[in-house]
Amino acid sequence: MTEAFTIRKYLRDMALPFCAGCGCVTVMNYFLRAVHELGHSDLRKFVFCSGIGCSAWIPSPYFEADSIHTAHGRSIPVAIGVKLMRPDLNVIVFGGDGDLAGIGLSHLVHVARRNVDIMVVMVNNMIYGMTGGQVAPTTPLGVKTSTTPYGSFDPPLDTVRLVAAAGASYATRWTTIHSHQLKTAMKTALKTRGFTFVEAVSPCPTVFGRRTGLKDVADMLRRLKEDAVSIEHAENVTEEELKSKIVVGEFARRRSPTFREHFDEAMKEAKKSAKEN
Repeated sequence: MTEAFTIRKYLRDMALPFCAGCGCVTVMNYFLRAVHELGHSDLRKFVFCSGIGCSAWIPSPYFEADSIHTAHGRSIPVAIGVKLMRPDLNVIVFGGDGDLAGIGLSHLVHVARRNVDIMVVMVNNMIYGMTGGQVAPTTPLGVKTSTTPYGSFDPPLDTVRLVAAAGASYATRWTTIHSHQLKTAMKTALKTRGFTFVEAVSPCPTVFGRRTGLKDVADMLRRLKEDAVSIEHAENVTEEELKSKIVVGEFARRRSPTFREHFDEAMKEAKKSAKEN
């Protein structure tokens, strides 16, 4: 678009709820920039679904759009229902790692397997940031949380690889430091048919940072920059060398039939069979 981007064009006149330095603001910014650059002057062609947690507040109630706030971990099945009823709309889910990779993990795996034509943005701050600082499925090994005071003893879940293996049309991970790549990934996801997944590894200075000795957002962003390695680099090093790293890049980009295409074909066969019998 030739019109200059302004984030306020897409937001209601409300103060945002996020802590200073929270990566949710960055994710919101680059998602709306992607929407703008794809030619959407408003959000009338979008519906947003979210569950519970800091990241769930990105679209609702702040986007000037239709949105549905669901129960914890249940945003994806609601989004599937919206897409089946209104296939003409762009249906987008925002959530955190606890919401999507913890409580709602089964929905995430199966929506990727079915290749439903929705987009999921997972803001991964590696902890349950809003509900008390509990250990999350993505918390790095050894990190102290409110429920693991002697350090997490579970290896973190590599969510983007799981989604890619399950059958997503597009799956990618970047950090909020990778501003250009994150925006480009959002644009690619919005243009891709089938299930698309964007993981944005995000700073949480208020909860994660103070528990890990990272005293402010500058420390956290510096750590994200130092820990990020490309997927191409990761293929040439050992698992031991990758233990404390964040592998970024595209993990899946493919064209395969969507859930709707399979569904429509099945309905066509059912109608044909009914007529014949």
